[in-house]
Amino acid sequence: MPRSGFIALMGRPNVGKSTILNRLVGEKIAIVSDKPQTTRNRILGVRTGEDSQMIFVDTPGIHRPGHLLNKRMMEEVYDSIRGVDLLIQVVDVSQRYGKGEEYVLSLVQKIRKPTILVFNKMDLISKGKVLPMMDFYSQQFEYGEIIPISATQGDNVEVLEEKILEYLPTGEWFYPAEYITDQPELFIVSEIVREKVLHHSRQELPYSTAVLVEEFDDSKRKKGFVRITASIIVDKDNHKKIVIGRAGHMIKTIGTEARLDLQTFLGVPKVYLDLNVRVISGWRDQEHLLDELGVRSRLYTQKEIGYRSEEIGSRSQENRS
Repeated sequence: MPRSGFIALMGRPNVGKSTILNRLVGEKIAIVSDKPQTTRNRILGVRTGEDSQMIFVDTPGIHRPGHLLNKRMMEEVYDSIRGVDLLIQVVDVSQRYGKGEEYVLSLVQKIRKPTILVFNKMDLISKGKVLPMMDFYSQQFEYGEIIPISATQGDNVEVLEEKILEYLPTGEWFYPAEYITDQPELFIVSEIVREKVLHHSRQELPYSTAVLVEEFDDSKRKKGFVRITASIIVDKDNHKKIVIGRAGHMIKTIGTEARLDLQTFLGVPKVYLDLNVRVISGWRDQEHLLDELGVRSRLYTQKEIGYRSEEIGSRSQENRS
């Protein structure tokens, strides 16, 4: 019998969830950077084998929400983990255990779904530090597996994939074999541009930047040409100066790198990319703009979010009994 199921990747910001997703799916469908809160939307990635289909749900990093944008990001997390068959809790082993990791652990304890604990970034620490961490986490929750990996190097990712398959229920596939992600083409286009902004930015800029695709003309796609106009949205005037750079050097670099990736993604030899920088003060708290950017509009207060995490745990317990 074939196996098919949904697997949620969850953890603090910048623990490597998107890198793991790209590795497991075998395609780059989620942008990657060393900046926290890179992932803002729930991203679905599908890996179909001969007798299995793994449907991964990459969620934004779990953090305390401040702006409306962050509250929507956290709602993505809580909605995503409700109906999955398996959780993968990702921990960055190069970082100390703190309140952020404690909060993620508390969610796992409340949800009480089958969970694989992944120690990521093993290439950054000595192996002697792993056993004490395994012992600590084993005392906090009954994990199905604890697997150390390096997503960037690809170390032990195949073992993780094999263990995931063991936890999937038997059943027919949910998506066609060629299906890779649920994200629309325009979303990935905007994310590719934002990834380049993240790679070349610093300080608070990554948190206050978004990309809005304003024109996508693929009428000449069969001839190998696509025209894109996009705006990089920033919160302050000095951020605009940073993105543009001295004599326009920064935005030129962002555009050049993004254009090369877009040509690969769209499968065309030439992409004309026109980038603008717009200052929209307080955009992270503007509902209409967040809607246009594709970030969820269904909102909950911090108190309601706490209730929903409790609710998730109680429903999971009911399902298990």
